[in-house]
Amino acid sequence: MEINIKLAQNLIAEQFPQWAELSISPVSFSGWDNRTFHLGQDMVIRLPSAEEYAPQILKECLWLPKLARQISFKIPKPLGLGYPSETYPWHWSINTWIDGKSLNQDTNVDLHQLAKDLAQFLKEFEAADANNGPVAGKHNFYRGASLTHYDHEMQEAIPKIKNKEQREIAEKLWQEATSSEWEHLPVWVHGDIATGNLLVKDGGLEAVIDFGQLAIGDPACDLVIAWNLFDVESRAIFKKNMNLDKNTWIRAMGWCLWKTLCWPVKGTPVERILNDLYQDYDKKYYQ
Repeated sequence: MEINIKLAQNLIAEQFPQWAELSISPVSFSGWDNRTFHLGQDMVIRLPSAEEYAPQILKECLWLPKLARQISFKIPKPLGLGYPSETYPWHWSINTWIDGKSLNQDTNVDLHQLAKDLAQFLKEFEAADANNGPVAGKHNFYRGASLTHYDHEMQEAIPKIKNKEQREIAEKLWQEATSSEWEHLPVWVHGDIATGNLLVKDGGLEAVIDFGQLAIGDPACDLVIAWNLFDVESRAIFKKNMNLDKNTWIRAMGWCLWKTLCWPVKGTPVERILNDLYQDYDKKYYQ
């Protein structure tokens, strides 16, 4: 549906009249699941772009305040929950606006420092109390659940790899990645640790945003950025600081292979990521 400034203005006037006089403008990098607008200087409006993304709002409003108390990095703080109306059919939210540049915008970030910071965030996040958290599944596109949910896509994608040697590595990697599961209690999973959801300031990690894929389960899917962003040296720092077992890293490689082959984001350096992934798997990076 068309989600624009006029709709956002009407919803604010209707449900949050105390903020009706504040300016509303689009956020530069709005994302896919939600259309996002600045509300004044310190707040942001999040409007799900389709029905399948609507449940994310209620989940974030319930869990983000609890998680914020257990994490030293900034995450969005829900300030208001909007309800379906005659002009908009789903729940929506108003959150705090967090200053900082998206990694998509900052080319001067210190990857070594970022690797340490991101590992610290993920370890704090995974250590947070996960009792009664939403179990990974259809609601978050199986991020944190078993990789086998995407086996049908990979059985179509892998045979299309033209290079025989790379195709054989991909087959072996996928088979090994789908042969193990997380053997511990489920932990918190962000589900979309990507450059657009990491805010940096002064060369380090300032905040993590967009928790729409939030769930509890296997943290392997949150490690894909090891190849999507980091180079050889910073990837080694990230791996060392995460201190995870061999099978979790192999599943992480499986998640990266699936995402790169089946759902690459526009502008993704597909060839570079796949080459790094194949080389790391061949060199037993996960040991």
